[in-house]
Amino acid sequence: MATKRGKAARSNVKKAAAAAKRKKTIAHLPKKTRTALSKQAAKVAKQKRATRKTTKNSGAKKRSTKKASAKKRATTKRSSKKRNSRGS
Repeated sequence: MATKRGKAARSNVKKAAAAAKRKKTIAHLPKKTRTALSKQAAKVAKQKRATRKTTKNSGAKKRSTKKASAKKRATTKRSSKKRNSRGS
């Protein structure tokens, strides 16, 4: 049920945006519609910002974990060599 309402709302907002483009005015639209348009624009902008942040940071995170795991492996190799040399 909610998806139908959401779909209808999105289509109404699209129609309103198209009409505003055609008439070159948003000021003459009803207040409710103007509010809906600005809310949707803010939502999309927020999603775009979030997507950019995750794509920027994901590469850095991967590199840092690779470095950390490489350091960890190196230290475990050294410590196992020390243990072996002490035993003999």
